[in-house]
Amino acid sequence: MGSIEDHAEATESDFLIYTGNFCGYCSALKRYLPSKGLTYVEYNMDDFPGLRDEVVRATRHRTVPVVFDLRSGEVVFVGGFDETRAMLG
Repeated sequence: MGSIEDHAEATESDFLIYTGNFCGYCSALKRYLPSKGLTYVEYNMDDFPGLRDEVVRATRHRTVPVVFDLRSGEVVFVGGFDETRAMLG
């Protein structure tokens, strides 16, 4: 499946997001980012066994979505939907 860094390097999107099935905040995020003219690549953690554990280990963030800002060329952990919305205004 690869690491978070591998996922970030494999995309030219503005954001890397990890989501889950039946997640209202994930759906809201996937509407919000494009409304701001921003792109994202999504990995649904329910589709990849072990990915949730890897993301939690790396971030200590246990809920979805898990958002990384890639716009600076660095992989910057943002948090979830609320933190992303606060950051982008």
